Amino acid sequence: QVQLVESGGGLVQAGGSLRLSCAASGRTFTYGLGWFCQAAGKEREFVAAITWSAGSTYYSDHAKGRFTISRDNAKNTVYLQMDSLKPEDTAVYYCAAVQTMGDMSDPRRFPYWGQGTQVTVSS
Repeated sequence: QVQLVESGGGLVQAGGSLRLSCAASGRTFTYGLGWFCQAAGKEREFVAAITWSAGSTYYSDHAKGRFTISRDNAKNTVYLQMDSLKPEDTAVYYCAAVQTMGDMSDPRRFPYWGQGTQVTVSS
């Protein structure tokens, strides 16, 4: 069984930074972790993803250049460093685990999800 616990969300002013963490138990059964966000009234969207073994990273166009995903295999934890935050980044951010190689941006491929952490960026 894979369990994911996110932390690090909060309220920040535009231009500020936040670092989200996702602690994974049972991660040896997974291929990688992804971060997705869901704003009020909108569908869940891909943000970034990383594989555990090779550390290959994937970013949405919206995240590229501002967000950095990384992992600490010893701690079974994945981080999302978010810089230059904008009000449109306001959303609930979820981490999710996938078990097999494939499209790391498709949320339908991720069977395990955390509870989410709120990120609010004020203008």
